Amino acid sequence: MMTKNQVGEEASEPLLLLPGLMCDSRIFQAQSAAFPQARVIADSGKERSLGEMAEWVLAAAPPQFALLGHSMGARVALEVVRRAPERVQRLALVSTGVHPVAQGEAEKRHALRDLGRSQGVAALVDAWLPPMVAPDRVNDVALMTALRAMCTSAGLERYEAQAAALLARPEVEPLLPSIAVPTLVATGSEDRWSPPAQHQRIAAAIPQADLQIISGAGHMLPAEAPDALNAVVARWLARAA
Repeated sequence: MMTKNQVGEEASEPLLLLPGLMCDSRIFQAQSAAFPQARVIADSGKERSLGEMAEWVLAAAPPQFALLGHSMGARVALEVVRRAPERVQRLALVSTGVHPVAQGEAEKRHALRDLGRSQGVAALVDAWLPPMVAPDRVNDVALMTALRAMCTSAGLERYEAQAAALLARPEVEPLLPSIAVPTLVATGSEDRWSPPAQHQRIAAAIPQADLQIISGAGHMLPAEAPDALNAVVARWLARAA
């Protein structure tokens, strides 16, 4: 794992890390260790819209900051940009999407909700988590045990609130061309939930975007390939504004 000395301290602004669905600060363990200016801000578990989550972040954030969101956290990051672009000095969108609710998405999220209600949150996580990592990491006991513990601890109530927020997400694609700060768009080559082609379209729509596809990683990129992600984050933080 990269150390703080290895990645350097190029950016002076604070770095805010926003975790995704069923995740908390543990998804960013390697990034928090590598970047001394990093701080994780998770939703409270009560917000039922991405806008409310963005307001939560802004209330907790310093006046100006770099912002990195993973998965749902990247969608929250875009809502932060929509509300307060002057406060965001640089932006990283990791393993995410900007498309509207897809056909059948609500039914899939509700099926997981119903599984959690009938069999408990552990059953929900056991159904949801394996496709979130690269296929050849599903049998990585250390990785999967840590991810399962994190996601299970989120609880069913948080899943329901986050799923409701995602299903009510606002249109965001028109916002992308207006983003005028150094932007990193990154995903894993094996991400089945938000694949590379999706990120290519996102990067193409943002004027200063740098696209990075990290080989061998799935949707849980910060935990699956921490050194590789830290390296591209360090370069993003060092980019001139």
